[in-house]
Amino acid sequence: MPTKKYQVELTAVAYQRLDQMRRRGTQGARKLIRARILLKAAAGLSDEESAQEVDPWVPTIERTRKRFATGRLAALEERPRPGRKRCLEVPGEARLIAEACSPAPGGRGQWTLQLLAERAVELGLAERCSADTVGRVLKKTRSSHGSNSSGVFPR
Repeated sequence: MPTKKYQVELTAVAYQRLDQMRRRGTQGARKLIRARILLKAAAGLSDEESAQEVDPWVPTIERTRKRFATGRLAALEERPRPGRKRCLEVPGEARLIAEACSPAPGGRGQWTLQLLAERAVELGLAERCSADTVGRVLKKTRSSHGSNSSGVFPR
């Protein structure tokens, strides 16, 4: 068996922490899989054997071993994922919901998603906002446009 470029050698404390994490199962699934990978690697199993027992792909096992070699138990944590910044933060969402519960502007019967998006920009809640974003924000609420209640608080 060829030697691995990144060896996993656990201290007694690290082994105990990973084993407790595995037994309790209270962490996220990805974190638990990484813990099991490190335990199997420390036990001397090959990547292929670990893959059969833990069930991730071999490249995942290799990456986990490499992250452990460079960052120790930080290999268990998720790295930030790339993505766009949210255009509306929580206070802005709350203000937008309050706006949606208010009377519609200018003789309109009700707010449209596009009108709310434009209003969010007018209020300075976001630099730009789409109707899709407004729809996602409103979907999180329990509001009903057909009832007399504002929908913010249950009856």
